[in-house]
Amino acid sequence: MAKTWFITGASKGFGREWTEAALERGDRVAATSRSAGAFEDLVRDYGDAILPIELEVTDREAVIKAVQRAVDHFGTLDVVVNNAGYGLFGMVEEVSEQQAREQVEVNLFGALWVTQAAIPFMRRQGSGHIIQVSSIAGVFSLPGLGIYHASKYGLEGFTNSLAAEVKGFGIKVTLVEPAGYATDWAGPSAVRAEQLPEYDEFRAAMARPSGKRGDPHATRAAILTVVDAAEPPHRIFFGQGALPVITKEYEGRLAEWRQWDEVSQAAFG
Repeated sequence: MAKTWFITGASKGFGREWTEAALERGDRVAATSRSAGAFEDLVRDYGDAILPIELEVTDREAVIKAVQRAVDHFGTLDVVVNNAGYGLFGMVEEVSEQQAREQVEVNLFGALWVTQAAIPFMRRQGSGHIIQVSSIAGVFSLPGLGIYHASKYGLEGFTNSLAAEVKGFGIKVTLVEPAGYATDWAGPSAVRAEQLPEYDEFRAAMARPSGKRGDPHATRAAILTVVDAAEPPHRIFFGQGALPVITKEYEGRLAEWRQWDEVSQAAFG
């Protein structure tokens, strides 16, 4: 049976790939972007199967109206993909207040508003699947991306609670955690803080050639497999190299917690 999707940030990157993948197999998509004109070719090819919606995910009232419009148009809401987001590059000290607030508004609150708007419809129909596009950056951190990490850690945090809260309503929740891909996340879509000279030496020391990036097109089959699964994962990495990195990260955390456990226990009183 054809599914109805609501995808944010659908004009490029993963959002565009997954919009096309859904349409190609006969599904229907409410595709949102800051420019609804980005989908003219898809409207030409797929007609009423795609509903372009111009949307700023930071505008909660606009989000509520957009989700309602999608349900009114298609009659159901099966898959919600919170994909809208961007990268903010800068040391913690370098990031401006406006840059930090805007990063969290888009990456965290945008996903929250869409999630809140979608749940009532999914709850009433007794089914649905919410896909949160997090990142490997949602489970470990690198220098120079602190506020981006904060936004993704926040997304992971509320999504963990959400999964337990809505399970009884028949709603499934998945965190997709991509590794490095050849999107424009680090290119035109990125925001970069003004660099302080005090970090120049550190930046030079941590600079390294970028490795091979994954092909976003290759994620099409993966996302369809996830949304079609009877028991989808709560978390899944997309791409290569993530599992060894995270295994090392979490083994290091456990070792440190164990090393300091005596002090931890004494702190109880």
